[in-house]
Amino acid sequence: MTSIALPRRSLQGLALGLVVALAGTASLTAWAQPHHGPGRHEAGFAMGGSPRHLERMLDGVGATDAQRTQIRQIAEAAATDLKAQRESGKALRERQMALFTQPNVDANAVEALRQQMLAQHDQASRRMTQAMLDASRVLTPEQRVKLAERMKSRRDLMQRQHQERQQLDNKAG
Repeated sequence: MTSIALPRRSLQGLALGLVVALAGTASLTAWAQPHHGPGRHEAGFAMGGSPRHLERMLDGVGATDAQRTQIRQIAEAAATDLKAQRESGKALRERQMALFTQPNVDANAVEALRQQMLAQHDQASRRMTQAMLDASRVLTPEQRVKLAERMKSRRDLMQRQHQERQQLDNKAG
């Protein structure tokens, strides 16, 4: 069997592609926004993204000052918890890259790491779900319906923009 020497850049691209593919598999049930797992947007995740967006969403549903205070506290507590999980996830991704850059990739080690990544994702998902449930107890049913409608409109807009970008990319390519 003949060995083909690939440039370092190609090997890095291959490793990165494998990591992205595995990360995508692990995050199929993740957040609606692409690549917005627990990170800089944790504080506003339950209401659609950033803390600023959280405030706009609360404005849109007519939240009272008391409701805003409670929901901010819920979001901030979740953000604190998710930040620790984000760091843990970063360490797992670094271990994954190390495994894929070995001369011989250990399939058992990769599978064990994948299982750890799934467990970490499940823990983050549970925490986000709990925060959303907590926030749902603060808002009225009418406010939750308004919020869901606003979030759907935002998601639809993002989807249209994504499709438009794809069409432009297809024309350019």
